[in-house]
Amino acid sequence: MRSVVVCGPRGDEDVWDRYVRPARWPEWSPQIRSVDYPAETLAASTSGIVHGPAGLRVEFEVLDVVEQAAVRSWSWSVSAAGLRMHLRHTVEAAGTGTKTGLTVSGFAPAVLGYLPIARLALHRLVS
Repeated sequence: MRSVVVCGPRGDEDVWDRYVRPARWPEWSPQIRSVDYPAETLAASTSGIVHGPAGLRVEFEVLDVVEQAAVRSWSWSVSAAGLRMHLRHTVEAAGTGTKTGLTVSGFAPAVLGYLPIARLALHRLVS
């Protein structure tokens, strides 16, 4: 299991909105081209597909969404090319900006390869 924490100036309400609306993911996550998802906002026990570069398709299931807390969070399980990872995201106000965290577990080489991409995306999320 590996974690990344990033802080930035964007307000936590906007950061949360950018997270829970899959149609907004390509705005801040450069590896995401589009998302097929059945609803406007994330909800537990729903699933979808993230479309990445070179035709990469990543299937996902949202496991939980916690909106009414000082630290909002959501988690999901993703699967691509026979590999599965579990990701937990957090969002909390930090001064005049936001702190966001990501914890990833799964096949170690895949997790380690994903972390630099995730760190870049998280910086864009909170900037």
